[in-house]
Formats: sequence, structure tokens, C-alpha cells
Amino acid sequence: MVSTTFAAVLPDRLPWYFAGPALGLLVVGFFVIANQPLGATGAYVETYKTVTRAPGAVSWRMFYFLGIPIGGLVGVLLKEDGIVRRAGYDALRNELSLGTTAIIVLVGAVVMGYGARMAGGCTSGHGICGTAQRSPASWVATCTFMGAAVLTTLVIRVISGGAI
Repeated sequence: MVSTTFAAVLPDRLPWYFAGPALGLLVVGFFVIANQPLGATGAYVETYKTVTRAPGAVSWRMFYFLGIPIGGLVGVLLKEDGIVRRAGYDALRNELSLGTTAIIVLVGAVVMGYGARMAGGCTSGHGICGTAQRSPASWVATCTFMGAAVLTTLVIRVISGGAI
């Protein structure tokens, strides 16, 4: 019997050699068609402007913003067992309680949102779109958040003795 489930049709991850060029073409195509960067923070801002009926809102970007969580939900619901198992927070959850993990993730989200606002864009906006536009500010932002990510990971590994 041939399985026709979502899990049988798509792999868990797209290979880098497919996803990277596809994302690059998407970003360039978006610039050619709409003359706008494709970033999550920009989509969030435009969604907020649309909901509050602010003048000059680019309301179609709301669908991009809403598509992020909806796409994740659809992916979860269409898996064979209904659950997506990833290693993302599993190591943290194995070492810490659910409450502590939730607080860490919440604080991280707030700090990330504040940083995106202060940096004039999010990691996808600067790292993908800004560097493609050869923006010096985006190159600095991208080097900063990548360096901070590597350093944070190193510190967590050292503090946890490699458990996380």
C-alpha cells in the first residue's frame, strides 16, 4: 500500500542546496515585483498597520505574516502522527522544568523583538534581504547576531557541561 500522507510527500527538511537558492530567488523576485524586502518584522508592522487602519498600510503583507504560524500549524496537523518531533527545545526541556523553559523562551522572544526594533529589522530582513541589497547596516547587524548566537551557544554548552 502506498502512503499518501504529508510525511510521505515532503521530507522533514529541504536540502540546503534546494532551500538556499529557492529563498534567494524568492527574495530577488520579491524585490523585482514589489520593490520591498521580504522580512517577518516588516510583515508584522504592516499587519499591525492594517488592523489599526493606519494610513499607508500595505495590507497584503498581512497574509505573509499570518502564513507563518498557519503554515506551521498545517505542517503539524498533516504529519502522520499529528506531532512534529524536533530537537529544538528538547535538550533544554530535558534539563529544565517546563515553566523555566517557557520563561526562557518568553524572555528570549521579548529581547529578540526589542532587538529587531532597535536594529531596524529582524534577522531574516537583515540577513537575507539587507545583505542582498549590500546594506552596510545589515552586514553589521547580521555579523552581530550571528556572533552573539555562536557565543551564546558556546556559553550554554560550557555552563551545562555539554548537556544542552
